[in-house]
Amino acid sequence: MPALAVDAAAPVAHAFACDAARFPAPLLGPAAAAAAVAEKPDAAAWSADLSSALYNVDGWGAPYFFVNDDGDVAVRPHGAATLPGQEIDLAKVVAKAAGPRSGGGLGLPLPLLVRFPDVLRHRVEALNSAFDYAVRSTGYGGRYQGVYPVKCNQDRHVVEDIVEFGEPFRFGLEAGSKPELLLAMSCLAARGNPDALLICNGYKDDEYVSLALIARTMGLNTVIVLEQEEELDIVVDASRRLGVRPVVGMRAKLRTKHAGHFGSTSGEKGKFGLNAAQILSVVAKLKTLGMLDCLQLLHFHIGSQIPTTALLGDGVGEAAQIYCELARLGAAMRVIDVGGGLGIDYDGSHSAQTDMSVAYSLEEYAAAVVAAVGRVCDRKGVAHPIICSESGRALVSHHSVLVFEAFSASAPGRIDPATGYLLDELTDDCHADYRNLMAAAVRGDFDTCALYADQLKRRCADQFKDGVLGLEHLAAVDSLCEIVARGMGAAEPPRTYHINLSVFTSLPDMWAIGQMFPIIPIQRLGERPAVDGVLSDLTCDSDGKVDHFIGGRHSLPLHELPVHGTRGYYLGMFLGGAYQEALGGLHNLFGGPSVVRVSQSDGPHCFAVTRAAAGPSCADVLRSMQHEPEVMFEVLKQRTDGATAAALARAFGAMPYLSFDPEAAAMASGESSGMSSDSEGSAAGAAEEDDDEWEFMRGLTV
Repeated sequence: MPALAVDAAAPVAHAFACDAARFPAPLLGPAAAAAAVAEKPDAAAWSADLSSALYNVDGWGAPYFFVNDDGDVAVRPHGAATLPGQEIDLAKVVAKAAGPRSGGGLGLPLPLLVRFPDVLRHRVEALNSAFDYAVRSTGYGGRYQGVYPVKCNQDRHVVEDIVEFGEPFRFGLEAGSKPELLLAMSCLAARGNPDALLICNGYKDDEYVSLALIARTMGLNTVIVLEQEEELDIVVDASRRLGVRPVVGMRAKLRTKHAGHFGSTSGEKGKFGLNAAQILSVVAKLKTLGMLDCLQLLHFHIGSQIPTTALLGDGVGEAAQIYCELARLGAAMRVIDVGGGLGIDYDGSHSAQTDMSVAYSLEEYAAAVVAAVGRVCDRKGVAHPIICSESGRALVSHHSVLVFEAFSASAPGRIDPATGYLLDELTDDCHADYRNLMAAAVRGDFDTCALYADQLKRRCADQFKDGVLGLEHLAAVDSLCEIVARGMGAAEPPRTYHINLSVFTSLPDMWAIGQMFPIIPIQRLGERPAVDGVLSDLTCDSDGKVDHFIGGRHSLPLHELPVHGTRGYYLGMFLGGAYQEALGGLHNLFGGPSVVRVSQSDGPHCFAVTRAAAGPSCADVLRSMQHEPEVMFEVLKQRTDGATAAALARAFGAMPYLSFDPEAAAMASGESSGMSSDSEGSAAGAAEEDDDEWEFMRGLTV
């Protein structure tokens, strides 16, 4: 690159002594620029409403999440029907759940999963209400009778809640494996509506089919859905052996295909289902066996996150044609199961352009399904069937919030004037690059600045490798180039916020398939979030980060951490109630979060914690990988004294995540984290007492 002509006699100020005012563009990046605007007397004050708009909370959060006047994320547990006195402040929930027991809290360590069963109830009621309205408004002759696919979230309390809340609507369950079938049978037998469907999907062996047939002997409304043609032989053999006449369905492999990521199992080359020839073959076999009356259900699945009602209507219409053909062939058809696909608006854009959103409402989805089935059946002269759907994602996504803490952040670039002399010690060729860089900066020639900065850094790196320059010289050059870049208007790179979380354990879809969930601070939203940040988790893996956010952002607007440094800045991940718990593994042996169940009540804070459970301990996760914590403790204890053994006991009993003492941090700084609420104390984990830890280890060794 040709060197710029620079008068050797012309004075060039050291970069470390440069004043930002000398450069034509803002020097300090978005954080300082925001602070500068805030300092102007005529600048508009920041507000909770501006934060709500910034994070598009009204887009993805409606009708359940919003930013209240205190600048906290709050929950409307009954959706739009929630009264002002029923709104739940999420920050106060965290304060209660994670605050120290001495202050009235529950002492649960973070991360924390907060479940809202009232939201779950509202989702169940809203889904059934939407279909009921579509049926009544169109004069549809059948009814809606949905099921919840337990694979979305198999947590006992979630499944039991859905069955209980869905009992008035004959709402049932769908199972895809033997363990799921067992839990579905138990739950429906204990609290389900007798007419509720138990849909048995997935690949099947004799044990699976036998379980499903046993469920029929218990009075459960069980339907075995054939995924492959050969499964019919298993069903016939098991039914003869047990003396139980089965009710079967078939999963059709449609031509209609969903083009997005979640539609990869749809279309003619999809993973599941029977094509036209196989459907006819199954019908022929059943007719020969005198069992055609057993065929009563048609199932299909276009794919999750169906983007538009046009695609939905196309697929449902095709399936309805197959349903009518099966009725024409003599099957005793009564149910059409449209599968899953009812989408969630993760980014709040209400569009069909990405997998992160859908271009319809719940009511529009139901109307499209009912209209498509009714139109085909009327044309074919077939009675309107029961419409079933397996809308798991739409039911459970909103009901839980994952709360985690940012415990530190990378520092912004700082210039130390005392190290400016190091630039004079550069070799001649590096010093020439340095002088040319500064001359271009003074002229405001940003393109030339970038070229010389890159050349200077590469040349210095080569000389460092050769032992010519020291580490201090590299640091000084890096600082010089950073301040010049910012002075010329380059954006400050996002700062890294380190979070007390495992992406692999709690956000597996974000890591595995690029799924994005809304992530925002849950408090301080009345303040301007003036820092652009990315999130880095605890795991020893470079993929353990979040650097893509809704709205196409590659960074997230965040606040400076509290002055006391590493405590009290909490973020929430929303709409993650489906799949994340079931898919999460034990990367780095980080277990699941603590869990609280929060219901709306008439108390002083509008909520009551009805269930609380700490996350898996170190001993729990070790045991899950076939280690023996009690044996490990005994081996280690032989090499310790009493005090060290007590520390070991605490380590086995603690959660794998970082643990902080919020009160000590606040006292040291003379500040609070901003999370305290009356007597509830500060919202962070509290260590167990020594006696409790020893009791834990005694329990291990019994």
